[in-house]
Amino acid sequence: MQTLFFNEPGFAKEMVKAPKRQLLKWIGNKQRFAQRIVALFPDEFNTYYEPFLGSGAVLATLAKENSVGADNFLPLIEIWKTLVESPEEVKHWYKERWDFMMKRDRKGAYEAIKASYNSSPNPADLLFLCRSCYGGVVRFRQADGYMSTPCGIHRPISPGAFSKRVDEWYLRVKDVRFIHSGYQETMRKANKGDLVYCDPPYYHTQSIVYGAQSFSIENLFEAIDDCKSRGVFVALSIDGSKRSGKLKCSLPPTKNLFEREVFLDCGRSMLKRFQMNGLSLENEVVHDRLLLTY
Repeated sequence: MQTLFFNEPGFAKEMVKAPKRQLLKWIGNKQRFAQRIVALFPDEFNTYYEPFLGSGAVLATLAKENSVGADNFLPLIEIWKTLVESPEEVKHWYKERWDFMMKRDRKGAYEAIKASYNSSPNPADLLFLCRSCYGGVVRFRQADGYMSTPCGIHRPISPGAFSKRVDEWYLRVKDVRFIHSGYQETMRKANKGDLVYCDPPYYHTQSIVYGAQSFSIENLFEAIDDCKSRGVFVALSIDGSKRSGKLKCSLPPTKNLFEREVFLDCGRSMLKRFQMNGLSLENEVVHDRLLLTY
């Protein structure tokens, strides 16, 4: 089946396809089921907003021009801005660090790049670290934001392979406006008929993610309620169930904020596997919950 982007003639939601490969590895990455999420979006809407951008999988799957991708984590948003403004620069960032790693002890080189990032957080180091760290679980120390994930067990993909990913993702996001902004500020920009997709740090499982230590789901619900009152559509990905469906994750009261609840099978938890030193956990299949205000 042909893949069509949102703004192209003949577009239909069922024809949307995710990028073939991830550009960034990121905890909570929606790459594998972005198509299913997009299929649950309204049939028609105006501007698309994604205030917790992360790896951008849903935004890139939708590939709708004039969308807005936002995040409060500056080094991350600088990767996206540079991708749009100069994709060759993003390729250079990766190749420079890949060459550095291949000429040295791999773990020692990784630690040197990590030290460079921690001494002065920047998009170039973060880009390579998220592609080469263990399991793509980019975690940060609560006290000071120190990136602490160790080196991954596999050799990072080659610059040539990464270059192809940059080319594909550039085509999908070149008409997106990327902004450094907190989610509340971003959501206030949405107008009647717009769509906001929220993929925040998960309430039960992602306290090690940047900014997650101070994240309040109650405050997010207030922002969603404000959007709904203004005629803005909102879709929210959040914890669904753990332990292969045996434990449904509780949430604070939503007071009839959402009209629909959909559960998506996410497979085994990479975060849990990371915490358990790489074990394959047969009883740790998790489900995402997608909550819709429409």
